[in-house]
Amino acid sequence: MLNIGIDIGGTKIAGGVVSADGSILDRIRVDTPTDTDELAAAVGDMVRHFRETHDVTAVGVAAAGFLDRTRSVMRHAPNIDWVEHPLRSELEARAGIAVTLENDANAAGWAEYRFGAGRGTSDMIMLTLGTGVGGAVIIDGQLLIGGRGAAGELGHVRFERDGRPCGCGLRGCLEQYASGRALQREAADLADDPELGAGLAGVRDAGGTIHGDAISRLILAGDPGALEALRRVATALGETAGGFQAAFDPEIFVIGGGVAQLGETLLAPVRERYRASLPGGENAAGADFAIATLGNDAGLIGVADLAGGR
Repeated sequence: MLNIGIDIGGTKIAGGVVSADGSILDRIRVDTPTDTDELAAAVGDMVRHFRETHDVTAVGVAAAGFLDRTRSVMRHAPNIDWVEHPLRSELEARAGIAVTLENDANAAGWAEYRFGAGRGTSDMIMLTLGTGVGGAVIIDGQLLIGGRGAAGELGHVRFERDGRPCGCGLRGCLEQYASGRALQREAADLADDPELGAGLAGVRDAGGTIHGDAISRLILAGDPGALEALRRVATALGETAGGFQAAFDPEIFVIGGGVAQLGETLLAPVRERYRASLPGGENAAGADFAIATLGNDAGLIGVADLAGGR
C-alpha cells in the first residue's frame, strides 16, 4: 500500500510516495509559490504526477498553522496567507482525490512515533527546536488534536510570566527561550560578557551576526560562552518538560529541529533540569529523551501514514 505525503513549507513543497514501512520511494521538491491559488495548483500537479506513476491509495498534506478540529479549515498560518481558509476542499478539488490535512509538527511527531525515535512506545511528546518550538503529543497511540484542533502547541506554553514578547501575541512563551532563535539571542547577549564572550564576540565581529552553525561549532569546541547559551536554552526546555511530564506522562521526549543536531551535548543539560523539575523530585519516575531520526522527511512521511489510516 502506497500513500502520497506532501509537506508545505514556507519556501519549499516536499512531496513523496511513502510505503507502509515509512520508506520514501519517489520524491519531488518545488519552490512554494507566494500566491495561494498557485500553491494549491502546485500541490494538485504533484499529486497527479505521483498518481500517474504509482498505485497510490491515499493522500496526506501537512502545513504549518492552526487547523480546526475537523482538519478542514486552516484558521491561521504563519507563512502563507490563509485565514479561515477551506484548505482541504481546495486541495481536493485541485488533486481530484480525498486529502487528509494535518499540522506539520503533528505530522512530523507522528512519523517519529511510528517509524523513528519513538517507535515501540504508546505515549510520546515531540518538541521541534527551530525558529520556534513545535510540538506533537501522542497519548495511548493516538495523536492529540484537542477540542478546537489546536492541541500540541507546546511552544506557546508560558515559561516566564511577563517575559519576552512572542509572535503569537503573548509574552514569555517557551519558544522565546528554547528555540534555535532563542539560542542565537542568548549567544548575542553573552558576546558582550567580558569573561565568557570572547569566542562569540569573535564570530560576531567577523561576520556581523552569530549564526546557529557558528554557535554549534563553538559549543562542540567547548567555548564557555556558547556552552552557557546552550545551558540557558536547555534549562528552559528541561524545566518545561517536567511540567509536560505531569500533564501527559509520556514514555519518551523526542527532540528534533536544527538545535537537535547537537545531540547528547544538548540532551545532557536538558535531562539534568528535567529531573530537577519532576513532580516528586529527582527520584520520581521520568521519561527517556532521544534525538529525532527522520530529519526533514518526517512531515511528509507522517502525513502519508496518517492518510492511510495506520
